[in-house]
Amino acid sequence: MDFDADKLKENLEALLVALKKAKPSQAKGVYIKKVSISTTMGAGVAVDQAGLSASAN
Repeated sequence: MDFDADKLKENLEALLVALKKAKPSQAKGVYIKKVSISTTMGAGVAVDQAGLSASAN
């Protein structure tokens, strides 16, 4: 992957913020339990959500 780690983190945080804004008001409980990332044909890697900014969590 030729994506800078800081840019990848920034994009992931923006994605999580957008998903949480789009959360239906009727949805209850934990909305996002796990996050993983992968290349198109690669194996998935779990993302530690604790390492993301507070706005994304």
